[in-house]
Amino acid sequence: MTRFLDLVHPAAGTALMSEWLTGTAERSRLAADTLKDEWAAAETPAGRLAQHVFLSTDGTGLLFYAQWASDEDHLAWARAHRAGAVSRIDTLVPGIERPGLTRTRLTRSVVHDADRPVGVYVVSTVAVGDGGLEAAVAPVPGLLAAHVHLTPDGERAVVVAEWTDAAASGGVGHRRYTLHHAFEDDRP
Repeated sequence: MTRFLDLVHPAAGTALMSEWLTGTAERSRLAADTLKDEWAAAETPAGRLAQHVFLSTDGTGLLFYAQWASDEDHLAWARAHRAGAVSRIDTLVPGIERPGLTRTRLTRSVVHDADRPVGVYVVSTVAVGDGGLEAAVAPVPGLLAAHVHLTPDGERAVVVAEWTDAAASGGVGHRRYTLHHAFEDDRP
């Protein structure tokens, strides 16, 4: 499986994460495949550098990881085009729950093992300053790497961790994902 740092665009000024709760593996795959087709057919928005979709290992949802040049570029696109971009998906997969978008910036990556393949990505949110962040990046068996994304207020961190497999990842309440599609802007 692709390593997370291979997905990171060096020019990204913001990284956006959004979960879609679909309820079943079939609905998740249909939503992901439909969106992939929409991305391929549409003109690349100004400022979007990369967009990746992950499927939850329990089949109940998707995680989107988008990298934009800036929040302003994303907001301009969202105001003008977001509704149209997801309308086909909402028609094919009605009732998707979208708990919200989290704006972040990748601030650091801690790689413990760069050679072993990723079995699963685990996403967790921790408060900065309560020791949870240090625990999330500390070396433990099975943890290959942890990528820390801070929210604009600096009070929370979203950690995307690479694990050898789901069993090693532990962590009750953390969502586990596999990469479904990576869509990168080809412009220079």
